[in-house]
Amino acid sequence: MASAPPTKTSYSALQIGLHWATALLIAANYFISDGMGEALDAHLAGDPVVGLTPVWHVWAGSVLLVLVIARLAVRFLTGAPQTPGRKTLAERAADVGHWVLYGLMLATPALGALTWFGKLDSTGDLHVLVMNALMITILGHAAMAIFHHYVLKDRLLAKMIPLR
Repeated sequence: MASAPPTKTSYSALQIGLHWATALLIAANYFISDGMGEALDAHLAGDPVVGLTPVWHVWAGSVLLVLVIARLAVRFLTGAPQTPGRKTLAERAADVGHWVLYGLMLATPALGALTWFGKLDSTGDLHVLVMNALMITILGHAAMAIFHHYVLKDRLLAKMIPLR
């Protein structure tokens, strides 16, 4: 039986770097995804896929899948900052929110890879649906971070800022 990750008070530089690399790639891939339906149709038909957007989208998605797996591995090996004592309802909700984010961050590129590399048109719509759920969850995550910073003023956001 594996032991629990160590308790820590801040994220490591590696965790912060992986967080922001993942965030930037997700945002970039989301904003340049226009036209991927047509690119997928061409790809499935065996026609050449032209343009930088489809190439970028597919490979950035593949890199994202690797980054999310790395993030999870680092989190399981090194842990995440915890508050001492019994968790409040809000802290438990934040934990659930983080695991939902991880699940969606894994599912989105995995479904995209399955669709593109497996040439499965049937998973394309599910990839888009999961990506939209991911974006809504990310907006909630960012809103809560801003709420903590500007309303609660508890320095929670500072745990994920590389230059403190």
